[in-house]
Amino acid sequence: MELQDYLLVVRKRWRIIALVVLLAVGLASVTSAMSTRMYEARTQFFVSTTGASDSVALLQGSTFTQQRVKSYAQLLTTPRILTPVAEAAGVAQGGLAGRVTATTPPDTVLIDVSVRDTDPDRARVTAEAIAKEFPAAVTELESPAGKEASPVKVTVVRPPVTPTAPVSPQPARNLLLAVVVGLLLGLGAAVLRETLDRSVKSTEDVKRVTDVPILGAIAHDPEAPKRPLIVEVDPRSPRAEAFRSLRTNLQFVDAANHPRTIVVTSSLAGEGKSTLTANLALTMAQAGSRVCLIEADLRRPKVLEYMGLEGAVGLTDALIDRADVIDVIQPYGGTNLWVLGAGPIPPNPSELLGSTAMRGLLQNLSTRFDYVVIDAPPTLPVTDAVVLSKLVDGAIVVIGSGIVDRDQLAHTLDSLTSVNGQVLGVVLNRVPPRGPGQYGSYSYETPDAEATRRERKRVEQV
Repeated sequence: MELQDYLLVVRKRWRIIALVVLLAVGLASVTSAMSTRMYEARTQFFVSTTGASDSVALLQGSTFTQQRVKSYAQLLTTPRILTPVAEAAGVAQGGLAGRVTATTPPDTVLIDVSVRDTDPDRARVTAEAIAKEFPAAVTELESPAGKEASPVKVTVVRPPVTPTAPVSPQPARNLLLAVVVGLLLGLGAAVLRETLDRSVKSTEDVKRVTDVPILGAIAHDPEAPKRPLIVEVDPRSPRAEAFRSLRTNLQFVDAANHPRTIVVTSSLAGEGKSTLTANLALTMAQAGSRVCLIEADLRRPKVLEYMGLEGAVGLTDALIDRADVIDVIQPYGGTNLWVLGAGPIPPNPSELLGSTAMRGLLQNLSTRFDYVVIDAPPTLPVTDAVVLSKLVDGAIVVIGSGIVDRDQLAHTLDSLTSVNGQVLGVVLNRVPPRGPGQYGSYSYETPDAEATRRERKRVEQV
């Protein structure tokens, strides 16, 4: 992945990153609040040799001392030192070695000793006991047999004091580390989620599957079930404008052989296919074209319900010669749109839609109307749309954002092209209002609104 890909992942998956960071910060906060406060008392020793009278002896003594201090640092955590320290400080010897740390800065003869304890006073008392016991122990261990003087001298150069603040936990440091770790883990989770996510949610996802034209992107409207014909109910809304943009883009598809009979399908149910078909047909009619909308979903018809028309007779009656198709077509209001309902639900929809009668019906209607738009069932559950694609000039595939995955979309397109059906393009539907492909709105303004604004401005100046 390139940097641009990571930025795109962050933009799409920022909620996952934020959630992981919040969890990390919360965990760090709880851990810091529940952790036992530890205090640290420190002391420092200086190790030297005695009895050197010239420079050579001093150099040898310095080398000897530097070699010795490493052993002395380990001696500090042995029972030889800690047993009398525990008795003097009045603390338990068990676990004392784990609370005492001795370090030797490189190329020095210094020994730094730190004692940690939950009680600051007890940490200081223990460090004082070490400061008293350790020099005496070194003198005893380094005294040659039969002699009083030791060649090594240990001096306390930093006496211990009572610590005033705990050394752990450190909430500020823990929270900062939690933010950094949370960002890294969140970015990793976002990249993993993006890699494993096969759903189609944006135009970029569509381009990964196919190179067919993307005719448009329709924003998701939670109120769509209550007002399916948005181009009629709210013609100035951004969503209605998106349908008009779809109509315009469709006019430039295959300009040499302009399609006049069009089937609209989707991969699965619930992708908004019927709503899109009805609005597309209505925008075509509003542009001055004579349009016939056919409700060819003979399993779950919805178009007549959306448009409030009668559905007692319809397509199935015309296909079995029980009625003439011209007699069952219903005009929609005062527009150039006529609607042919599904009629009674038949037991064999696929056979009826692929019959010679259906081919003749489409030829008849194409001579009477500028466009014939057909609402077909989803492609993957049934074969109705595939059968119809052989009888029309082209098909439009509706993609419900977040509903269908890439494999399902690829299977749908393969099914249509396998029977020599022409896919005119795809339409990304139910796109989140702020999702990819959405560029806001350029709303209409009435003269009354402009006059009201001028009047408000005049009043404010007064």
